[in-house]
Amino acid sequence: MKPFFKRFFIPAILVFALGTVLGLTVDEIFSNDDTVEQLQKLEDAYILINRQYVEDVDPAAMTQEAILAMLKKLDPHSSYIDAESMKKVGEEYQGVFGGIGIWFESPAGDTSKVTSTIPDGPSETAGLLPRDRLVAVNDSSIVGFGSLDIQDLIKGAIGTKVKITVVRPRVKAPIDFMLTRATIPLYSIDAGYMLDSVTGYVRIGRFAMTTHQEFIDHVSRLKKEGMKRLILDLRGNPGGIKQTAVQIADEMLDVAGVIVSTKGRVARENEVDQVTKGGLLIDEPVIILVDESSASGSEIVAGALQDHDRALIVGRRTFGKGLVQRPFQMRDGSVIQMTVARYYMPSGRLIQTPYDIGHFEDYYKDKFAAFEEATYNPAKYLSEIPDSLHYKTLHGRDVFGGGGVMPDAVMAPDSTSALVSPLVQFTLVRGLAFLYASHLLDTEGLEFRAKWASNKDQFFTSFKVDDAVWNQFVDHSKKNGLEIGGVSTEEKPTFSQKELDEHRGTLSVILKARIAQRLYRSEAWYPVFNSIDPLIISAQTLWKDAEKLAKLAKTPAIN
Repeated sequence: MKPFFKRFFIPAILVFALGTVLGLTVDEIFSNDDTVEQLQKLEDAYILINRQYVEDVDPAAMTQEAILAMLKKLDPHSSYIDAESMKKVGEEYQGVFGGIGIWFESPAGDTSKVTSTIPDGPSETAGLLPRDRLVAVNDSSIVGFGSLDIQDLIKGAIGTKVKITVVRPRVKAPIDFMLTRATIPLYSIDAGYMLDSVTGYVRIGRFAMTTHQEFIDHVSRLKKEGMKRLILDLRGNPGGIKQTAVQIADEMLDVAGVIVSTKGRVARENEVDQVTKGGLLIDEPVIILVDESSASGSEIVAGALQDHDRALIVGRRTFGKGLVQRPFQMRDGSVIQMTVARYYMPSGRLIQTPYDIGHFEDYYKDKFAAFEEATYNPAKYLSEIPDSLHYKTLHGRDVFGGGGVMPDAVMAPDSTSALVSPLVQFTLVRGLAFLYASHLLDTEGLEFRAKWASNKDQFFTSFKVDDAVWNQFVDHSKKNGLEIGGVSTEEKPTFSQKELDEHRGTLSVILKARIAQRLYRSEAWYPVFNSIDPLIISAQTLWKDAEKLAKLAKTPAIN
């Protein structure tokens, strides 16, 4: 086990809540005469408009617009939060408030979208899904609202109710959820269990202050259960606290070297995180699963272990965020969340996706177009990467910069998998298995709950979706939009009895996983569903490659 680092990168929202000010001296800011001259020009324009314009102007609004305009000349991840919004954040930390348990993003000019639900929170329990778009709170439209404004509407006293309306992909009508606000469990590791007698599985949902200790606790337990190798699942992990990601990587490294370095204009932003001797997982073969939603801290872990030839990276190219932001509080309490540094992998590569100043819509559009080629035609994608973005790992393997971490083994979604069939996708998108599991356990399943609630291990090994449960599930699903027979249209898709019979096995696994989730908490979903997860099944065939890397990482690096 590695020592607990004393130096942390505190998440922005916590810094805000504590009122921390990261200020600069006047001498540090005004480093040359030209800066002073341009600042004077800006001041002259501000005073001129304020005094001479034909109508009264709002100085605060004008200042805010000027700040936003300046930030547009920086990068896609620098942002501004006004004083009123910051006040709301502070109030949330000072009082006792409940939430609904979602992570969401609010892109400028777009509808807010759920990125993930917090395990065992009200939203997950009720059936909200990633990719649901938030359109109303208590019947009031929130289209176009910023994230903090939406948070202010959603939060409230614990035990009170809030109505959330979402638009779900491929579902025509909006869906209403009446949720009861609660204290949200904020564990950052979603699951940790044994896939088989020697293979451990740990899924990290995000990197928080507690993640390192959670990781130690899970891995220590799994090693006692016989774990000899590990699958670390970082799919969908958007990042979080940089130093926690460094700690996780450090637990799997033992040979001296760099984990990650940051470089900025200001000297204090230049940091180098080094490997420390000893660790919880320095010998075991490791496979890391990633996808296009693995970002920031996830990329630090995957990139560092790839550059050290320590772990086999499997899946799809990661998001490509290699910028570090810090919050700077203004005099009125507003905050500029500004990029102050870039971070680099041990090989020296920068994994930030390139961007053109002021063209941030193109930034995301180009990014996702590149994902397609990197996933479905990786050979062509790699052949077009310029030589300047080619790097070598510590032992001479080829790796690449300029846009995410490219896996050692690229795994495109399996087009032959039953999971991508229209019927299974319809069931997943509509949450039909979740709805039936809730119905079974909350309304009619007292006997069922009594039989299985205290027999978790037996449920995993022996519970089967028999004819009675299957037929009840189908009947319940028909009441919630599943059409069997008839003419299919875009607005109202229908499926045949043959399709239903053909995919009964896959749907039964999904149904069992949802029942397990409701019986034993969210983490129980993974041991069941992962049995049909194509990426995990494929990764299990790659242990020889992971074992080679585990041995290679112990040998002296190429100088």
